Amino acid sequence: MGIGLTSLFFLFSAFLPIVGFLFSLFIPLPVLFYRTKLGRKLGIYVPVGTLLLITLVLGRVSVDLLYFGGLLVLGFSLSEFFEKRLSVEATVVGTCGVVLISGLVGLLAFSASAGQSLLAFVSAHVTHNLEMTLTLYEKLGVSQDAITVVTNSMDQIRFVMLRILPALTIMSALFVCWVNLMAAKPVLTGRALPYPDFGPLNHWRAPEQVVWVLIGSGLIMLLPSKGVKLVGVNGLLVVLTIYFFQGMGIISFFFEKKQVPRFFRVMLYTLIALQQVLLLVVIGLGVFDLWLNFRKIGIKQE
Repeated sequence: MGIGLTSLFFLFSAFLPIVGFLFSLFIPLPVLFYRTKLGRKLGIYVPVGTLLLITLVLGRVSVDLLYFGGLLVLGFSLSEFFEKRLSVEATVVGTCGVVLISGLVGLLAFSASAGQSLLAFVSAHVTHNLEMTLTLYEKLGVSQDAITVVTNSMDQIRFVMLRILPALTIMSALFVCWVNLMAAKPVLTGRALPYPDFGPLNHWRAPEQVVWVLIGSGLIMLLPSKGVKLVGVNGLLVVLTIYFFQGMGIISFFFEKKQVPRFFRVMLYTLIALQQVLLLVVIGLGVFDLWLNFRKIGIKQE
């Protein structure tokens, strides 16, 4: 059941354009569930069996397996850290650390087998994915003018993508981990399986020291050196992701406090996902919560 369900999520994510991305977010969830239910020795069969099945479906061992393999590792690792009863910050950082290290090892292995340096191998893969994106745009009926603009800007897009890839990778790991951390609670507790007592997650606040990373990254971006600026950009993107989680916690807190109907909650969450302006508002809520304390957490009121 575990291998079948996880593989089904993979098939949906691999072969359904656009919508498939949503299924890929939840690939770790069945792995987490069956690892928690069956234990480590039996639970390991779910990610291993799924990876073998994915390889058979793809018909080859390709670098794409790193992405799906990383999702499987994330689900298994998250369950492992659940058992350690750590704080939510340590659980997320530990899980993402395992995923990122295993992904880097996999990249090094693939680049070595291809006889390329790591940078050349990643660059070729980024170029290939950008070309696939253009093909997808054409199939979806995107206007030729828009496709021409993207084609003419391909070199600049590849240049930027390669240099912010570390931040994008960390952001992706954090986001998928956060989504499955939230989704795991009703799935596990609804079946009387253990889930760590993290407390109300919509009360969560980023450690105060994180704001110095935000300020430092912003200052680094003011320096004239392009190489140093890129370090600031990568740091800023990761920190803003953390404050996005805090902003979403604020919104969830007030939804719960005001007892907003589920339909309106789903509608607003969808708008946040689709509208970049709302996304920036959520991040702003997370950043300014450090000083304004919107939820009044820690303040005793009569």
